[in-house]
Amino acid sequence: MAEVAQDRATDRLETIAYATNWEHLSDDLRSLDLRLYRQVLRERPHQPATEPLASFTGLVLSEAEIVALLTTETSTNEQSSTAIQDQDLTKAASRLDAEIETRRAATLKSGTFLALPQLAQLFQLSRFEEKCLLLCLAPELSRKYEKIFGYLQDDATRKRPTMDLLLKLYCQNPGEQLRARTTLTPQSPLFKYHLCEASDNAHDGGLPLLSRSFKLDDRIVSFLLGLVHIDTKLDPFTALTVPQTNSAESIVDEETFSRTVSFVQKHFRKEPSERRNLVLHFYGPERTGKQALAEAIAAEIGLTLLTADVEQMLSQPGSFGERLWLLGREALLQPAALMLENADCLFAEPEKQKHHLKSLLETVRTFCGLTFVSSTRAWQAPRKTRRLCFVPVEFKLPDLSVSKRIWELQLKACERIDGDINAEALASRFRFGPGMVRDALLNAEDLASWKSAEDRRITTADLFAACRAQASLKLGSLARKIEPKYTWPEIVLPGDQLTQLKELCSQAKCRHIVYGDWGFDRKLSAGKGLTALFSGPPGTGKTMAAEVIANDLQLDLYKIDLSQVVSKYIGETEKNLHNIFQEAQASNAILFFDEADALFGKRSEVKDAHDRYANIEVAYLLQKMEEYEGIAILATNLRAHLDEAFVRRMYFIIEFPFPDEEYRRRIWEVTFPEEAPLAGEVDFGAIARDVKLAGGNIKNIAVAGAFYAASDGGVIRMSHLLQAARREFQKLGRTWIETDWNSADTFVS
Repeated sequence: MAEVAQDRATDRLETIAYATNWEHLSDDLRSLDLRLYRQVLRERPHQPATEPLASFTGLVLSEAEIVALLTTETSTNEQSSTAIQDQDLTKAASRLDAEIETRRAATLKSGTFLALPQLAQLFQLSRFEEKCLLLCLAPELSRKYEKIFGYLQDDATRKRPTMDLLLKLYCQNPGEQLRARTTLTPQSPLFKYHLCEASDNAHDGGLPLLSRSFKLDDRIVSFLLGLVHIDTKLDPFTALTVPQTNSAESIVDEETFSRTVSFVQKHFRKEPSERRNLVLHFYGPERTGKQALAEAIAAEIGLTLLTADVEQMLSQPGSFGERLWLLGREALLQPAALMLENADCLFAEPEKQKHHLKSLLETVRTFCGLTFVSSTRAWQAPRKTRRLCFVPVEFKLPDLSVSKRIWELQLKACERIDGDINAEALASRFRFGPGMVRDALLNAEDLASWKSAEDRRITTADLFAACRAQASLKLGSLARKIEPKYTWPEIVLPGDQLTQLKELCSQAKCRHIVYGDWGFDRKLSAGKGLTALFSGPPGTGKTMAAEVIANDLQLDLYKIDLSQVVSKYIGETEKNLHNIFQEAQASNAILFFDEADALFGKRSEVKDAHDRYANIEVAYLLQKMEEYEGIAILATNLRAHLDEAFVRRMYFIIEFPFPDEEYRRRIWEVTFPEEAPLAGEVDFGAIARDVKLAGGNIKNIAVAGAFYAASDGGVIRMSHLLQAARREFQKLGRTWIETDWNSADTFVS
C-alpha cells in the first residue's frame, strides 16, 4: 500500500511540476500580462479617448490596441475582454501566482532546473526582486512589451520599465511601495551584483528615482533563458572548461595531488554555514601542473573551471575591479571554481597593487566557494581575511631521481621513440615535471615528422631540441641567447684548463647518479648546481669555452651582460637577478654572466647607504647562485677585483692565460675553416711568433684577411693577413713596426 501511495504521489508531482524552464517563465509572463492589463484599465481615465492620428501610427497606441496585445495570449477563463474588471484581473493573477508557487516547489523538489528561482537563491533575492527581474526580462523576449510600457508610462520612447511602473504593478498601497523602494537601493542585490541597471542619462537631466528605467544585464538574460555561455565582456581573458577527474594524476607529483584533493574534499563536506570560501594559492615554476590539479579538484566536487588571465585583465581598458566582480559573478552563475593565472603581476609590488588585491579578496569572499590563484612567487595573504580560508600550495620541480622516473615512464609509453635515447641523460639536463615532459615529447614528434615523412622515429637530437624549446627563457633585454658553434677541437688552452672544462661537463652529465641514485640530493639543501669562474684577459677564450660546454651538453646558453642588470634604483638589481634565475630554473640553461666586475667587485667598507646596498646586491647574487641547480659561469678580466667570499663559493675557477707562441700557432691553425683557400706561403709559426695577440684578436685578423683576399684574387696570402693585423693593432692603439722578413712586412707588439 505504501508503495502504491508513493507511486501516486510521484505521478501527481510529475503532473504539476514544470517540464522545462521556459514553461515556468511562460507562466510568470502570463501573470505579468494580467497585471499589465489591470494597469491599463486603471490608467483608462487618464488616457485620451480618441484614436491616434494616422501620421502617428506606431508612436501613439489606443487602449484597444494595448488590450489586443495583452489578451492575445491572456485569458481569465471567466469573462470576455470587454467585461473584465480590475478585481477580476487581481483574482486571476493571484490564482495564477499560487499555481506557479505550487508547481515551482514541485519542480525544484524533482531536481529540474528553473533559472529564476536559482538566480534568487544565488543572490538571496526576495520575491519582489524576482518580479523586478521578470519585468525587465519581458522586453528582451517580446517587443510587444515596449509598446505596452510606452503606453502605460505615457511616453512612446520609454520602452523599458521604470520604478514607478514596477511599484504600481506589484504593490497594493503606498505602504507596500515604500517598503519595496528599500530593496531598490544601489546596495541591493539587483544593483550590487549587476543583475540590472538603472539608467540616468545625461539628456534626462538627472531623472527622479521613480522615472529611471531598468535594463536587465545581458548575461542575466542569457541565464534566465537557460544559456550557459560566459559573459561576453569576459571573453578576451577567460576560458571555461569541463575538467576530468584524473586530469592531474600523471602531471602533478603524487603527494601534492593526494594531499590537496583530500583537503578540498574534507573542506566541502562541512555544513555550508560552517564553510568559508576556500582560496588555494598554487605557486612555483611554470608548467608544473597547477592548471591540471585545479581541473582535477573542480571535477572532484562537481564544478566546471573558469580560468582567467590576470595579466590580460590588467591590460584591458576600464576598471580591473569591475572585471573581477563580473568574473566572480560568472563563477557563481555557472557554477564554477575560479582559476586566476599569471597573478605574479599582483604580488611583485603589493604596495602598488594594494587596491587590486583588495578587489580580488572582496570578489572571492563574495562569490567564489573555491578559487585557485596561480603564480610563480609566494604571496602572503592579509591577516584579516574574513570568510576566507587561505591555503598556500608550493609546486616544485622534481628532484633528479623523480625526474629520471618521469622520463623513463613517458619514454616507455611513446611508441615512436628511438631505442638509443637515454632517460638519465635527459633527467640530468632537464628537470621537467610530467607536464613539461609530455609537451616535449609531443613537440619532438612534430619535429621528427617535419624532418622526414617516411622515418618518423624520434631521435635524441629531436628530443633535446624539443626540450630546449619547452624551456625557452623570457629574459627580454637582460640576456642574449647564443647559438653555440664551437666544439672541443676548436678550443686551444693549456692541458690543465682544458681538463677542468671537461670535468665540469662530466659532472653535469653524472648529476643523476650522484644526487639521485647515490642519495646526495637529500644531504644538500643548496649548492647542487655548478658554478664556475672564468678569469683572464679579453679574447682568451672565455665565451668560446662557454659555447663548447653548451654544445657538449646540448643545453641553451644565455649571455647576461651584468652592466645591464645592475641598476642605480634600489631593488631593481635584485629584481633583475630574480627574473633571470627564475626563468632559468626549469631549463637548466647555462647562464654566462659577462663583465662580472660590474657587480662582483670587492665589497667596500660601509660608509653610506649606497655602499650598504651594493653589498646587499652581492649577497643576493650569492644566494641565488647557491639556489640555482643549473650551470652558472661568471667571466671577469680582473680576478683580483673579486671579493674572496664570492670566489670561495665557486665550484670551478679556471684561469684563461694569455697564449704563448705555441698556443697562438695552434689558435691560428684551428681558426681557418677547411674550405678557406690558404696560399702555401702562409706561415702560422712566423705569424704566431711576431703577432702577440689573444685568440679573439686572432679571429678578427683571420676574418678581415679573408675579406681582403676575396676582393684580391680569391686566395688568402700572407700580405692579406699582414694588412688585417696592421688594422687590428690600430684598433687596439698599439705600436706597429714594419720590418723586412722574407720580403714581407713583419710586425711586433
